[in-house]
Amino acid sequence: MASLLSHDLLTAREVAEAMRVSTMTVYRLIKSGKLRAIRVGKHLRIRESDVASYLETRVVGAPNGPEGGTWPAV
Repeated sequence: MASLLSHDLLTAREVAEAMRVSTMTVYRLIKSGKLRAIRVGKHLRIRESDVASYLETRVVGAPNGPEGGTWPAV
């Protein structure tokens, strides 16, 4: 049971502040299935590990990429 309680749960507002986006953006990410969330009653909670996983998939210009770590041309 202790392993269940060891997860750090965040509110949509806390995730939005950390990502520097609006709470509506966080809710849209959850609704689209891009960001996992846990429903607790009427509230949604997001695990820190799920936020980290989502952000990891959004990295651009990875150093080991074919361009050698340069940012994509805009």
